Amino acid sequence: TYIYIDQQGSRPIFHNPDQLNASLQGFRKTLRDMGMSVNPHKVGKRVVLTGKNDAAEIDAAVLELQRQHNPVFILGIFYKKDTGIYNCVKQVCDVRCGIRNVNVLAEKLVSPSDQYNANVGLKINLKLGGANQALRAADLGIISEGKTMIVGIDVTHPSPGSTSSAPSVAGIVASVDSTLAQWPAEIRVQGARQEMVADLETLLVSRLLHWRNRNKTLPENILVYRDGVSEGQYNKVIDQELPLLQAACKKTYPVDQSKKGLPRLAIIVVGKRHNTRFYPTTEKDSNRDNPIPGTVVDRGVSEARNWDFFLQAHSALQGTARPAHYFTLWDEIFYPRHPATLGGPGAADVLQDLTHKMCYIFGRATKAVSVCPPAYYADLVCTRARCFLSDLFDPSSNDSGSDSSVTEGTANTSRIADVVIHPKIAETMFYI
Repeated sequence: TYIYIDQQGSRPIFHNPDQLNASLQGFRKTLRDMGMSVNPHKVGKRVVLTGKNDAAEIDAAVLELQRQHNPVFILGIFYKKDTGIYNCVKQVCDVRCGIRNVNVLAEKLVSPSDQYNANVGLKINLKLGGANQALRAADLGIISEGKTMIVGIDVTHPSPGSTSSAPSVAGIVASVDSTLAQWPAEIRVQGARQEMVADLETLLVSRLLHWRNRNKTLPENILVYRDGVSEGQYNKVIDQELPLLQAACKKTYPVDQSKKGLPRLAIIVVGKRHNTRFYPTTEKDSNRDNPIPGTVVDRGVSEARNWDFFLQAHSALQGTARPAHYFTLWDEIFYPRHPATLGGPGAADVLQDLTHKMCYIFGRATKAVSVCPPAYYADLVCTRARCFLSDLFDPSSNDSGSDSSVTEGTANTSRIADVVIHPKIAETMFYI
């Protein structure tokens, strides 16, 4: 079904219900052309906002739709881009009701382009548990064996202008099988400006149990892409987060597997905020003034004593491409399988190739993305958590509680319930 959110006095975009139904039928046709089976929609609700008590009206409308139709999916149709309305719809659908939701602009729906509808369709398919693209098993290397779980972890902090009680939020995503199509997530609230994930043990245990439910066994390898760590904090990850990951494994794995040294762990930090750029030196190596997608630089400007590399996996649509910087902090997976003495591709080549190939299976895009999907998805999870806590992260300008000088660990974490996803959709890609 749908919820159409309009504003009192705004220019009408749909002039009558028939026009809206015709647009929704066209949208459904695009979804069917993409291979999704979509039933005719149930009668939705139009909410006219007056500027007074808007959140309560949206809340009531979604709850009424749930009572009438018990829908699996609600399409939100907005009269204009509005962060407050978006946050409100996400809060009620994701946390209170457990209904999958994607939002579109009314003006895009009334004069649709197939590309716009198809892009929205990519999100809907992922939320409903589908797969948008896949790689050949030969291109997935170690992952194609079905014994490797890939994990993405990120932490988001209060920005200047947030209230003094705004917390930091940690998000974790993990693959569930060898196709890397679905990445369910979990969110935790923690003290402000606390970069290390405090509840990492519980978060990883939850992902391992989900893997076991799906595959009947536990993964032999856990490959962690850790986003949002500055260079000065690499040692902190080893000292504080690695023991928590190992404790989670110890708690979950039976003794006979632990004695065999399972699971094997690898931790790679993904860096996006740096000033390193690369330029091609020959015409054949260039792609609109950038190096060709898949360019790896792992000598000359990388760390001499450590294992790191720069990877530009994408083709920049505009301007200079920014490569991602990958720094291997811990490895029990690649080097033991590919020691330098064997000949053939070494551990570094295998990891670089795998990371590059994964950039082609980010579910929301049809091209390669600049950062590997686990880190990208974890970032999206944290962004969604900010929507749930928008009153703390983006308070209105007249909020006297705003204070940009939040010190580490001072946040009030009483808002944990506000980021707990409804059980009905907790194991879906609700954040996409």
